[in-house]
Amino acid sequence: MQFNFDEPLNRRGSNSYKWDSVDDEKMLPMWLADMDFPTAPVIIDALHERVAHGAFGYTKVPERYHNAVTNWFATRHNFRFNAGSVLFTTGVVPALSAIIQALVKPGEGVIVPMPAYNCFFSSIRNSKCLQISSPLKNDAGDFSFDFDDIAVKAADPNNTMLLLCNPHNPVGRSWTADELTQLGEICFQNNVIVLSDEIHCDLLMPGQHHIPFASLGDLFLKNSITCSSPSKSFNLAGLHVANILVDDEGFRERIDRQLNINEVCEISPFAVTALIAAYENGAPWLDALRDYLATNVKTVIEFIERQLPMITVTPLQATYLLWLDCRSLSISSKLLSEKLYSEQHLWLTDGNVYGAEGEGFLRMNIATNRARVLDGLKRLESTIIELTR
Repeated sequence: MQFNFDEPLNRRGSNSYKWDSVDDEKMLPMWLADMDFPTAPVIIDALHERVAHGAFGYTKVPERYHNAVTNWFATRHNFRFNAGSVLFTTGVVPALSAIIQALVKPGEGVIVPMPAYNCFFSSIRNSKCLQISSPLKNDAGDFSFDFDDIAVKAADPNNTMLLLCNPHNPVGRSWTADELTQLGEICFQNNVIVLSDEIHCDLLMPGQHHIPFASLGDLFLKNSITCSSPSKSFNLAGLHVANILVDDEGFRERIDRQLNINEVCEISPFAVTALIAAYENGAPWLDALRDYLATNVKTVIEFIERQLPMITVTPLQATYLLWLDCRSLSISSKLLSEKLYSEQHLWLTDGNVYGAEGEGFLRMNIATNRARVLDGLKRLESTIIELTR
């Protein structure tokens, strides 16, 4: 089956947060993590059929929904779990907040490998907990956990949770089974719960395989909570749907109660319809998308190696978010991003958004048609060449 990802999609005027946040027709937004592709045709068809029904009252989430989730993980990631262990909610970020509030007391610490997705910070802060940063090691673009640092912080009895991004946003790592096993062993020895955000788990580069943290054994399943969603993989963020895998019954009851307290315990009929269509019939589209994204990544790497050798593209194993190392330039990433924004109408994300460990980096979303990717690269080139004259 053929899908045309080269065809441009005009998202301006659609109330797109990515495209309509500024009144600038020249702006090329390559910042926010959603894609400039229509979702899979099977999802669009399913939504058309649901809209044609005409009634959109309170929605009961059917058994088919839960089966779709479990079958997807069994098929795609060789991980089967009990459908009764799954809670649904409106998004991964609301899920993270509810889980932290349910399982971590105010004033306790949540360990976060850094740099990290910036919404982690607000979820921890709004829950009145402490963010305990653990900088990732960076060996010439090869990012890894600092296990010694994590072990020291996990040994502090005030730190009771580790918030894992698997695969990692923004550095694009797909963590290996050995890495996750060592991380888990450190946490469990110190009674630290692992909360794993796996929203990017289906967006892997060729040759990569996602390892769900909870799949590594019974101890990992019972001492962790996993958040997932089809929103990144199928461009469904605006439909607000996510799932929480929590095997421990006590944890599950506390999280379920917190979802109700936060009033994020219901999802729309469109969310139900879209998830079922995606997980039951969306695999061919997703596979084609992944191939297209891999070619976009190759395009960026070749352009930067040829035209901008002073910048380094961090090797991408997962996500559609490139982590550009601009530290050789005599300018902060904040000023560089502002210069690109104001002079080239190119919107990339300053690495400092993801913590101080992101200084000198820019994050670039390449989930758009190839012509726009090349346009963005040429705008980036214009500013970098001016800076290095």
